[in-house]
Amino acid sequence: MTPNSRQINGLKFALFAVCLSPAALLMRDLQLDQLGANPIEALTRASGEWTLRFLLITLAITPLRKYSGLHWILRFRRMLGLFAFAYGVMHLTTYIWLDQFFDWPAIVRDIYKRPFITVGFAALVLMAPLAFTSNSLAIRQLGGRRWQALHRAIYPISLLGCLHFWWLVKKDITAPLIYTLITVALLGLRAWWREQERRKQLAGGYLPKQRLNGKIIKIVAK
Repeated sequence: MTPNSRQINGLKFALFAVCLSPAALLMRDLQLDQLGANPIEALTRASGEWTLRFLLITLAITPLRKYSGLHWILRFRRMLGLFAFAYGVMHLTTYIWLDQFFDWPAIVRDIYKRPFITVGFAALVLMAPLAFTSNSLAIRQLGGRRWQALHRAIYPISLLGCLHFWWLVKKDITAPLIYTLITVALLGLRAWWREQERRKQLAGGYLPKQRLNGKIIKIVAK
């Protein structure tokens, strides 16, 4: 059964509270000095992992909708993507503020010399346009196709996030390996869907078109 508008709003409110709770718990533990011997590292690590988790949850919405038939869950995808960006900003802010104390020359050197920071910074920079265009106005201004093309950047962003985590970890790679396998599975599923659609189009006699010298010609698939 598809929820009505009132129920959807209630679910959105509940989801917002759930998504916000990790940050609230981290802030509480920081104030109560319950983040261990190195609270700054713990806070930075946790905020980074939550960024990656929300990216993967956002990527999982489409397969879940496709195989469950719950089309209304797509209405939560935008919020989940924005929370991924919010936790990414929290991750970066923790590094800039609590770790480096706004020492900009040192931060620039870190970004240039330490590959895992370079990759992580690049991922967050790529996330920014997605967050700023996650609204109906941006869809209207960009047009549906361009907007979708822009938001497909979540695919390389998720891979960069996994690489950032993998290079950060020095010994136990279990967690980054799990995130990487999930990411590859979600992206591989999308590639398989596209291949299946291409085969259906060819089997159905679909002939792609190409414009040449002002005339549209059909390309016969061989």
